[in-house]
Amino acid sequence: MKRLTFLKYEKPLLTCMVQADNPDRIKELITQSRPNGAEAFGMQFCKLKKEYRDPETYKELFAFAGQAPVYVTNYRKKENDGKSDDQLARELIELAECGATLCDVMGDYFDPCEGELTMNEEAVTKQMKLIDELHKSGAEVLMSSHVMKFTPAERVLEIAHEHKRRGADICKIVTGADNMEQQIENLRIINLLKEELGIPFLFLSSGESHIVRRIGGALGCCMYLCVHEYDELATKSQPLLSELKPIRDNI
Repeated sequence: MKRLTFLKYEKPLLTCMVQADNPDRIKELITQSRPNGAEAFGMQFCKLKKEYRDPETYKELFAFAGQAPVYVTNYRKKENDGKSDDQLARELIELAECGATLCDVMGDYFDPCEGELTMNEEAVTKQMKLIDELHKSGAEVLMSSHVMKFTPAERVLEIAHEHKRRGADICKIVTGADNMEQQIENLRIINLLKEELGIPFLFLSSGESHIVRRIGGALGCCMYLCVHEYDELATKSQPLLSELKPIRDNI
């Protein structure tokens, strides 16, 4: 069976985040978002209740997504509170073995730090080993750093090149913008990443200015993250799929 991918596409993928604490709600969101144009799905397993964290459930959910690739995260929050990074990494490998298309490796795995990019040599070596194991399991790897504040272009490029050096297939960086000047600079940063990085990337912004999340794909980002609706577990900064699709299709 042909493996699905996030790396080859004609337009930036409309990736609908289907965040829920139970499998039935994830399936419901997939079913509802398909007719609105969802092309891929994002599942945050840190939000899935512990009683559903097993290989059978994972395989069932990935199969339910059909021919749409699935991006998975396993962050240190919600139901994962109290778990070690080593345990989170083992669970990420299990998700890959069960059929996840793209696995999110945090840039500070094995050494939690502000800005989510460790430079600890031991932690970096473990990250590279994890990425290699995920690749051997057939998955693609996204490395993420949630900086969550405005970050100068030079620092963004440093983070991005570190993601690439460690073996990531896709670089994901989330910074911030609190005014129009910073928002415009973030648009320039997307163009710098496109010119200099050499691998697919997803550059996002938190804060009051969200234009990057709506037009980033037109400038060079490899995908959009969106939601079908705003329920209690949805990320409110992610635009609605119904609003984003016409923007993506018509720019």
